[in-house]
Amino acid sequence: MSLRRLLGEPLLHFLLLGALLFALYGALNRGALNSPNEIVVDRNRIESLSARFQRSWQRAPTAGELKGLIDSWVREEVYYREGLAQQLDRDDPVVRRRVAQKLTAIADAQTSSEVSPAELQAWLDSHQDDYRLQPSYSLRQVYFNPARHGQRLDAAMAAARSALAGGAREMPGDPTMLPESLESASSTEIARVFGHDFAAALARLPVGEWQGPVSSEFGVHLVMIQASQPGRLPDLAEVKTAVQRDLLRARAEQSSEAHYQSLRQRYAIRVEAIPDIASDAAARPGPLARAN
Repeated sequence: MSLRRLLGEPLLHFLLLGALLFALYGALNRGALNSPNEIVVDRNRIESLSARFQRSWQRAPTAGELKGLIDSWVREEVYYREGLAQQLDRDDPVVRRRVAQKLTAIADAQTSSEVSPAELQAWLDSHQDDYRLQPSYSLRQVYFNPARHGQRLDAAMAAARSALAGGAREMPGDPTMLPESLESASSTEIARVFGHDFAAALARLPVGEWQGPVSSEFGVHLVMIQASQPGRLPDLAEVKTAVQRDLLRARAEQSSEAHYQSLRQRYAIRVEAIPDIASDAAARPGPLARAN
């Protein structure tokens, strides 16, 4: 196609005219589009202010209240822009942390919250120790203070065991604030009350018989296990809520880390030589040394 024929094409004339009009519009409106001194309170902003008021007060704002909300937002925007112009956001740990938190929240919001039953089961299978149900016990105990009985401790416990086996109405033993019985208490709950050695010893005791002495952090005990449930891995249905919560948290952390690494690659990171602060502090004389 010759240049003369190309210049005569109506389509070319149309494209050139459109480009000229676009450039002219941009030149005439550049100040309005990019004016740093213009604050626009648009309809979306007003609706947002009104909705925030309504969430707090459970009613729509009056005309006067809405004007006050707009005035407050404009005041804040003016201060915000002036603060940025004066670079007051620089080297401010609060502002720095808040901006980083908002960016992290945006990344977290992009993480899918949909998980399939297969994904939940796979998570449970690979984190069994986190969800394993502990052994639980229903028990009764009788406390003895070794310091109180001295060498007569074994005889006192033997007499108490005989009395209990014979159906004694009054519980033998020494006064204590420890609970006389526990119902379906986990090993962790029992250890919290009596200590880890006491809780560990329960696994070796038969059900339905008074046994002892069993040592605790407080002394020794006669113990009867009334019922027990061994530790086990629960079915998914029993711990679905916890598994889903943990899976989503892990997924969000992985997504956040991947997002951070993708952003970090945009920057050249240079760490200057780190001073040995501990050595510098040790080398400097203390207040007393300087005083002397």
